[in-house]
Amino acid sequence: MSDAKATLPATPPPGAAADWTIPQAWSDYTPAEHAMWDRLFERQSAMLPGRVVPAFLDGLDVLRMSKPGIPDFGELSERLTGLTGWKVVAVPGLVPDDVFFRHLANRTFVAGRFIRRPDQIDYLEEPDVFHDVFGHVPLLANPVFADYMQAYGAGGLRSLELGAMHRLARLYWYTVEFGLIRDGDALRIYGAGIASSHGESLFALDDPSPNRIGFDLQRVMRTRYRIDDYQQTYFVIDSFEALLRETLDTDFAPLYRALDTAPDIATDAIVEGDRIFHRGCQAHALAGKPAAE
Repeated sequence: MSDAKATLPATPPPGAAADWTIPQAWSDYTPAEHAMWDRLFERQSAMLPGRVVPAFLDGLDVLRMSKPGIPDFGELSERLTGLTGWKVVAVPGLVPDDVFFRHLANRTFVAGRFIRRPDQIDYLEEPDVFHDVFGHVPLLANPVFADYMQAYGAGGLRSLELGAMHRLARLYWYTVEFGLIRDGDALRIYGAGIASSHGESLFALDDPSPNRIGFDLQRVMRTRYRIDDYQQTYFVIDSFEALLRETLDTDFAPLYRALDTAPDIATDAIVEGDRIFHRGCQAHALAGKPAAE
C-alpha cells in the first residue's frame, strides 16, 4: 500500500474485470523473465535461512515454490487453498484501497504479473511478481498469519468508512511489509518488503542504523514511514498469534477517534514507553545514500 493509490482511477483499466483482476497469462512469460525469477529466488532463498521466520521457509516448501520459473497462479492457488483457503490472482498493478481490502477480506491475494528487468534487480519502485509472490505468499500458508491478513482486509474496509485508512496503512506497512518477529532471543524477518529484498534482509537485522522497537498498535498507527529508502524503524511482534489477537480484540472506531488528536511520530523517533530492542544511530539515513534491494 502506498500514497500512489490516491491517483488511481475509480474504474478498472481495459482488459481487467470489475474486481481489477486480469489473466496471469503464464504462457506469455519469456525465458528471460523466468530466468530473472530464478536468479532472484536463488539469491534470497540462499540468504534467508536463519534470518527469516521459520514459517516463511515452511511456506516455500509446502507450496513448492522452489520449482524453476515464475509460479503459475492457478497451480499455486490450488495448493494454497487446500491449506488456508487463500488464492492468488493477477492484477495490472496497484489497485484502489477498497478493491485491495475487499480481496483480502475474501482471502484473495492480488499480485502484479510483471517481473523486473535486469537493470532493476536491486531497486524497483512498483512491486513486481517476485515481491508479491515470493515476499507475501509463503506466509499465507500459515493458518494464523492467513487469518491476520483476512482480518486486516475486513478492518481496512471499515477504516474507509471511518476516514482512517492512513492509520491502517501504517499497520500494514510496519507488519505485513516490514515487520520483524521475536524467535527466542533472536529477531527474525517476516515482512514481505524485507524478505524479497537482498539489501534490506541484511539491513533490517544487522545494520546499527535503524531502531528496532517492540510492537504497540497505537504507536505504529502514529508513526510515519518511508517509501523511498530502507526503514528507519522496525517494529517487533512477539508472535503471529499475538498480532492476530490484538487485531481481533481491538475496537478500532474509538481508537481512530483518539488518534485524531495525537501527533504523528517521526520515522526515526524513540518515544517514552517504547520497548527498545536496539536504538539506531540512523547513520544510513543521515548519509542520504539511496536504498538498494
